[in-house]
Amino acid sequence: MTQTPSTPSTPSITVACLDMAGTTVADDGSVIAAFAAAVEQFGLPQGTPDYDEALAYVHRTMGQSKIEVFRHILGAEEPAQGANKAFEEHYAASVRAGNVAPLPGAEATFAALRAAGIKVCLATGFSPATRDALLDALGWRALVDLVLSPADAGRGRPWPDLPLTALLRLGGGAVSELAVAGDTASDVESGLRAGAGLVAGVLTGSAGREEFERAKAPVILDTIADLPPLLGVGA
Repeated sequence: MTQTPSTPSTPSITVACLDMAGTTVADDGSVIAAFAAAVEQFGLPQGTPDYDEALAYVHRTMGQSKIEVFRHILGAEEPAQGANKAFEEHYAASVRAGNVAPLPGAEATFAALRAAGIKVCLATGFSPATRDALLDALGWRALVDLVLSPADAGRGRPWPDLPLTALLRLGGGAVSELAVAGDTASDVESGLRAGAGLVAGVLTGSAGREEFERAKAPVILDTIADLPPLLGVGA
């Protein structure tokens, strides 16, 4: 089921830039657990106000570049780099343990979009190494056209660099031909800043309907599987 606050007309889309964790990937809370472990390991003991404030900030900035989040929380480059490394180690262990899986309809969505001539980019706030481990665990490398991390594009969300890089690398035309979908307000802000023809919040991850409405998401989807019908594409 699709909810469209302003019921925008659907543009002609040639490139779809889709988020990973929470949008196309179910991770059973592994991202938050890895953040919590890394924050505690690098100087903010669990149960303290600083720890609680840090985790609240993590929730508010889901979808953004992980190293940038740690820089904000810890306030210095060395502990931020250490915490980011610890985060990646914890999350990689979760991936190896099989705690990630495709969200229902994700793989069918990739296939439907590509069959219709729409190129698919998966974008994430993870580092390339973490992203690639996740792709390999899911067996997704052949299912999409491009994968991007902030390191590949310049800046992570909420900046527009990831979707604009996807459009450029995949040979899209105008920004009106770009679709952006993700489960956080940062995904929505990134898509809006990029001028994407379609920007959608997806309700399978960290943000609820009210948060997407505050972020001025033009479209709110129950799941990523609602995207192809919205674009007039058969699943």
